[in-house]
Amino acid sequence: MAQYELLLPKMGESVAEATVIKWVKQIGDSIDLDDTILEIATDKVDSEVPSPVVGKLVKQLFKEDEVAQVGDVIAIIETEAANDVVEEEKTPVSAPVIEEKPETIPGIAQLPVEKQAVQTDFSSSERFYSPLVKSIAAQENISLAELNSIKGSGADGRLNKDDLLNYISSKTGTKAAVNTQEKSESIVEAKADTAPSQTPAVNKTSTTSVSGGDEIIEMDRMRKLIADHMVMSKSTSPHVTSFVEADVTNLVLWRNKVKNSFEKRENEKITFTPIFVEAVAKAIKDFPMINVSVNGTQIIKKSNINIGMAAALPSGNLIVPVIRNADQLNLVGLTKAVNDLAARARVSKLKPDETQGGTFTLTNVGSFGNVMGTPIINQPQVAILAVGAIKKKPAVLETEHGDVIAIRHMMFLSLSYDHRVVDGSLGGMFVRRVADYLENWDFNREI
Repeated sequence: MAQYELLLPKMGESVAEATVIKWVKQIGDSIDLDDTILEIATDKVDSEVPSPVVGKLVKQLFKEDEVAQVGDVIAIIETEAANDVVEEEKTPVSAPVIEEKPETIPGIAQLPVEKQAVQTDFSSSERFYSPLVKSIAAQENISLAELNSIKGSGADGRLNKDDLLNYISSKTGTKAAVNTQEKSESIVEAKADTAPSQTPAVNKTSTTSVSGGDEIIEMDRMRKLIADHMVMSKSTSPHVTSFVEADVTNLVLWRNKVKNSFEKRENEKITFTPIFVEAVAKAIKDFPMINVSVNGTQIIKKSNINIGMAAALPSGNLIVPVIRNADQLNLVGLTKAVNDLAARARVSKLKPDETQGGTFTLTNVGSFGNVMGTPIINQPQVAILAVGAIKKKPAVLETEHGDVIAIRHMMFLSLSYDHRVVDGSLGGMFVRRVADYLENWDFNREI
């Protein structure tokens, strides 16, 4: 019998570690090819680790809630014969290396980083620290005693990367780019928040009274992350929302005309979402200053148009997969991208990189029958568009023979934006331009 070492797979350029949240297979269980062995979680998305071989699970090298690094051996699978082992899968994935020189972001002032790292003996601590946390602590010359004093928001009070970065931020007054393992984009996004550090919302002591008949439900890991992210966004950005009502009758009639032939030809259903994404991408090209992020007193104008689409999960939680370079895709490409990301989001098959790097977010509140909403900005972006339900309404039409009342398909668009960098004129013109693209849809458009 041969033994196969299952490695924690690489999950994206900026992802160095993951938490084991559930072992689907237990020791002694038989395993078929592509069977899910365990479920893991990063700070962005939950995913599954499948088996590349057939065999039996003989060892679990990480317990649930423990953190593993990319390339770590996380399980041992006993296979029938040595030739069952896929050699390339056994090649260790090199974990990201902490370089001596910090990465720099063109045009952004960099904070000084100590060149000499403190050599700390973590074996004397009873508290668990992931290798990434240890690396950051060493780079920032944080002693073990100081590290032990920092409150953690992870399971059982575990100190994670964000806890440590927030602590460093509270000491320096600025989010320091200390994680030299991450790429420039990730560094900017993680540090864009310059608001004072706050205790995570889900860790605040509650004074709410509970009666005997009330049910107490503990937030799951993803809900805690969402809660913290939403509170951080509201404390970071002064939110303003502008509304526009659009007549999308031509668009609705066009979709009704082409949807059956499109599905037959492409084997894909065309929904309104890719059409909305196309209109947003066009409007961003017209108003590029909506496609920015904030770093202190600097505005970072994004070169790519990466549109996130908020998707509701069966659990009730929310995830935002990203369509990269949306302006470079035609409507067929956008439809395939939207359907693929939405389908894999519902079954937890998204890769961590597919939820990162967004520059603007679209959320369809109309899918729940809502006519409008005031969404919260997905930091470090500066704007998010909510599209409401399309409803038939009587509307006044101007004709050469005078005004008439007709039944039209109407919808509301609501844009929430960061008033630090987006004024009412820009926000209002942008959402109006999106509405114009939808209203002026060519009924005879070929796809």
